[in-house]
Parts: sequence; C-alpha cells; structure tokens
Amino acid sequence: MTLAVLILALFASIFAGTKWSDASTTPGLALDLEGGTQIILTPIASEGEVTDETIQQAINVIRQRVDSSGVTEAEITSQGKNIVVGLPGTPSDETLDLVRKSAQMRFRPVLTVGAPTPVESETPAEAPAEPETPVVPANPSDLAQITPAVQAEFDALDCTDPKNLTGGLGDEPDAPLVTCADDGSAKYILGPVEIEGTEISNASSGMGTTPQGVSTGQWVVNLEFNNEGTEAFKDTTTRLVSLPSPQNAFALVLDGLVISAPTANDVITDGKAEISGSFNRESAALLANQLNFGSLPLTFEVQSEQQISATLGSEQLEKGLIAGAIGLLLVVIYSLFQYRALGLVTVASLGIAAVLTFGVILLLSWTIGYRLSLPGVAGIIVAIGITADSFIVYFERIRDELRDGRTLNSAVEKGWDRARRTILASDAVNFLAAVVLYFLAVGGVRGFAFTLGLTTLIDLIVVFMFTHPVMQLLARTKFFANGHPASGLDPRRLGATTRYAGRGRVSRSGATADQDAPTVDAPVDEPFDRPAREKVGAGASLGAASAGEGSRMTIAERRAAARRAAESDATTTGSSTEGDKNEENL
Repeated sequence: MTLAVLILALFASIFAGTKWSDASTTPGLALDLEGGTQIILTPIASEGEVTDETIQQAINVIRQRVDSSGVTEAEITSQGKNIVVGLPGTPSDETLDLVRKSAQMRFRPVLTVGAPTPVESETPAEAPAEPETPVVPANPSDLAQITPAVQAEFDALDCTDPKNLTGGLGDEPDAPLVTCADDGSAKYILGPVEIEGTEISNASSGMGTTPQGVSTGQWVVNLEFNNEGTEAFKDTTTRLVSLPSPQNAFALVLDGLVISAPTANDVITDGKAEISGSFNRESAALLANQLNFGSLPLTFEVQSEQQISATLGSEQLEKGLIAGAIGLLLVVIYSLFQYRALGLVTVASLGIAAVLTFGVILLLSWTIGYRLSLPGVAGIIVAIGITADSFIVYFERIRDELRDGRTLNSAVEKGWDRARRTILASDAVNFLAAVVLYFLAVGGVRGFAFTLGLTTLIDLIVVFMFTHPVMQLLARTKFFANGHPASGLDPRRLGATTRYAGRGRVSRSGATADQDAPTVDAPVDEPFDRPAREKVGAGASLGAASAGEGSRMTIAERRAAARRAAESDATTTGSSTEGDKNEENL
C-alpha cells in the first residue's frame, strides 16, 4: 500500500509538472544520445606561454560556468592546446556566451560581507533619493560607495542559488561589485579594482615557515607581484591594515566570483605575500593555480562552433537496449523455469523496479536538469542482475526452510530474516562502489555510477515494500501453502523429508513411503483416513509410526491407541486364562 502511494505521488507530481511547469514525460538525454552544440576554444595569452596547468584551470572556470547555469552532462575536455566544450540539446544564448567569454583575475578591497541568503532591504521607498551628483570616494575602501541601490542589490542577492555562481558576468573595474564566494558560502560588496591579475609574476603552494626558516606545519600560498603590482600592493596593504574588519581584507576575484578574501596583517613592501588559513595540500595548490591563471591576459578564441548529431550514440543505445531486453528475457525464462509460478513474483518485482526507475529519472530531469547518458543506460541494464539477485537470495532462503519441514508461512518469515541481512550487505557494497566511482571518475563513467547507485536504492525499496509483502500474501493461498507442484514451493520436489501437516501431525515423503500413507500433497485441513491411522496405532509403539506408514500420531491418537492396546491385551489375557482352565478341566 505504501509503495502504491509512493508511485502514485511520484507520477502525479510529474503530471502536474507537465501542466504547470516544464516537466516532461520523457527523460532528458545527454550529448551522446541527443546531440547538441560543440565549441572548440583556443586559449591565447598576449604575454607568456599557455601551459597545461593554465588550460586545466580554464577548463575548471568553464565547467563552473556551465554547471551553475543548469546544464548537466556537459563534456569539457582538452585537445592539445584547445578546449572542446560539448553542450547537450539546444543551449541558450546566455550559456553559449558564458562559454565564449574570457575569465579575469582581479584584486578588490572588501567593503562588507554577509550571509549568502537574501534579506529584506532596509532602503526602499523611505530611503532618501540618491543625489544627482555621485559622491567621489576618497579611496577604494570608502564605504560611501555603498549607495542605496548597491545595498538593495546586496540584500536581494541569493548566493545559495546556483544561477548566481556562474561567473563571467558584469565586472566593471571602476565600479563597486556585488558578488558571491565561488562556493556560495558568503556574499560581498567590493570596491573598485586595485590590482589586475596580470600583475602577478608567480604563485606557489607549500609549507609556511617562520622568519628563522622553521616550518610552521601549515600549508600556505606564496604570491609574488611584478614591479607595477608591487607598488600597487604596497599602497593597498598600507591602507587596509589601519581599517577595521572586514574592510581590512582584499578579495581575490576570478571570473567575477570571490575565490579568497585574506586579511592584510602587515604592510607588504617587497611584493611578496603569504596567504595562510585553513588550507590543506589540495586547497592550497588549487588557489595557487587560480592565481597563476590570472597572471596571464588569457582570452578564448572560438575556432569552431557546430551542431553535432547523436547518430553513433543512437546506434549504441539501440544495441544496448536490445542487449538489455535479451538479458531481461533470459532472467524471466530462468525465473519461470527455476521457480515456476513463484517466478511471476520476480517478473512483477522487476516491473515495479522499472516503473520506479523511470519515474525517478523523469523527476530528476525536471527538478535538477539530469540527463540520461549511454553509460547511465548501461548502469540501469546492470541493475537487472542486481535486482534479480535479491529475489533469488530470498526465494532460496524460503526453500531452505521448507526443506527443514516448516510450513510456508513460517518459511517466509524465517527466510526473510535470513535473506534480509544478505540483501542489505550486498546492496550496501554495490552502493558504496557506485558512490566511490561517482566521486573519483569523470565524464560518462559518473553517469554509469549515478544510475547504478540509484537502481541499488530502488532494489531495496522494491524488495522491502513489494516482494516480501507479496510473499506473505501468497503464503496464505492454498496453491502455494499446500506446495502445489507448479508453485515452485513443493517440499517433495525440494527434497524435504518431513513436513508439518497441521493439527499436530507431521507427514513424511520419500522413496520408502507407503503409497497409501498420507503425503506432503495432502491438504492440511483434510484429516487422514482414520482406519489407516488406527491400523498404524494398533501395531506401533507409543512413540511414532514406522517409517513405512508415513505419519506420526497426535497425542490424542497415541492415548487412544494405548487404550485400544490395553483392551486388546486384557482380552488376550482373559482368553488365555479361560483356555487354561478348560485345559485343566479336561
């Protein structure tokens, strides 16, 4: 019932989204399946050489722009000295402009900083109108630059919205800038640009040292400026050290977003600065690479821009779907052959899993822009085996319990207790592998890992909320409870030697069983032939019938048999005594 409500709510929300939003009844497809736009960019530096590290940082900048704009499954790779950007579907002009636009590194003073979430502006209609002649700031750190309009923009900015983290937006060097941290953790009002990134001569990461040359054990970023940058940085730090927080900090702005905002503790006259903080090896190296990227006046030249088709991907998808259909058909045939009518539970469970997977992918395509790639389809096909494996584990546990002589109701519950632990352990390993693969891999492999992890979770939902409840219901039907040969749960076919037959009776089956004795196929609610039981009881001990008789008596039957045996003995004794007397009389 819970699963039915879940599926109904899932597809109802998607249907509502198609009416009142941009949801669709077909999943979004990635570049390899739908085609899209391919742009080849060549980074050009007017000074210096474009290195592999610079190209990698340029790729990171473009990826930040594309991912934050809502486009998923984009392919951004290097090809020699070129950068190849593949965008699935039909990207908007704004997204294409973000890809083509060059990135810049700039240093700006911090005027104010706040939490990333928007707040209600305190400068609406009641605020005095801005003067017709703007106030000329005394220096780049002058708070007079925070006009009511700037403050209102700052208050309304929501840095938790990915759309505000794209970068590549307006960045006028002579005007204040309202922007976000690149990770969305804070928002800033910054003063005009004081130092351009092209004035950086070198940046590196390493362990910090004291003036005596002793290592501090903390990772730092070392920054050096050229002659022009040294003079500008000296003037900046001279002013900043005398200001209160947060005006004593300067922001490193890459592509319009703040990547770091260190505080100026000393006046730096030689153009060599050390940026310290809560760095580790990776974060320090990343910041150094970003600073080196800004040291080049780098621009992107568009070499080509063309539409690409998904012909190859469509052919591969068709072959993949055929392979998946063949695999699914083999699983169905095996289930029906091995488990007979019980195999229909496997087929139904796979159908429910397919419906859930399709619905979740539709929901993700609508809500987060997820696009299904060819590796993602492969992950779904692999999940057929994972899901079928869970059912096989459960069914085999039930059959093991039936071999031990349990009734089907008892076997279902006992088998579930044993199978549940195995299924959870197996799916936990699969899910962990998918998570590790997702975070360590790149490109299409991540699509495979995503669908593999998704279908693993769906497998647990189906087994717990559909397969097990269905087995509980089937255990109450005569067809399965009585072990019909076509049910797949016939204890005799499973090799069971004993079986509880109800009302305190245990029936046996085997090659030595008497043909007239009750067998495991006998309904539990139909009593065995009483004359046969009496015949068994008359010649058997009080413990149990012989193996050839094929059944054991209940307590009441044993007592009745004992009484009949006693009466028979008494009759036999009486007859013998009377015969003796007659013999004596003779």
